[in-house]
Amino acid sequence: MKAMSLYHPTVARLTYRALLGRRRALIMFTLPGLLLVIAVAVRALSGADDSTTDAVLGGFALATMVPLIGVIAGTGAIGPEIDDGSVVYLLAKPVKRPTIIFTKFLVATGVTVVFSALPTLLAGYVLNGNGRQLAVAYALAATVASITYGAMFLLLGTVTRHAVIVGLVYALVWESLFGSLVPGARDLSVQQWSLALAQKVADSGAVTSEVGLPAAVVLMLAVTVAATWYAGRKLRTLTLAGEE
Repeated sequence: MKAMSLYHPTVARLTYRALLGRRRALIMFTLPGLLLVIAVAVRALSGADDSTTDAVLGGFALATMVPLIGVIAGTGAIGPEIDDGSVVYLLAKPVKRPTIIFTKFLVATGVTVVFSALPTLLAGYVLNGNGRQLAVAYALAATVASITYGAMFLLLGTVTRHAVIVGLVYALVWESLFGSLVPGARDLSVQQWSLALAQKVADSGAVTSEVGLPAAVVLMLAVTVAATWYAGRKLRTLTLAGEE
């Protein structure tokens, strides 16, 4: 009963409509479509190759596509409602604010998984037929990363009106650049945390991560829980007059 009280079907339906009925949906369809086009082209030109599969799934799918879709879904789940003031009508309803946030978190996470983890799995099978378990490993990594990104970017949507810009800077600069290249930054990268799971699932030596699996699990859980909790706390501070 407690878990059910944290999910509100009407809030979920409105959030899905907001995410999938606007321009955001076009971008979310474009990114996985591009991944699949790349996968087909690479397979046609070079055949099945494990190192190429790792480069495409790790370098584009996990490092770029997943966080970008996370930004679109996470910030889009609540940011526009705060910006245009329509969140006031939602807050006026007899729905607990933690329930609103948790429902939007579930929707943002679900959308991110569908638009990132599933295309990653399909692209992996296209590239090398899941050789060395790369397709499954990266799909699972995309799934757990989607959960953490969903919480992080939902929080951004509640604390700043520039959530999309901040999220894009994080996704493109921190995750895609620093998270991949700078040794110290890798320890604080969701990408590297998710790669720890991929490393465990894939064949030995097929995937590497800078973070051990136990530490990665703890960090992902801590960030996800803390971000979701604080987003709910921040939503409580919004006034029904919408001055925030």
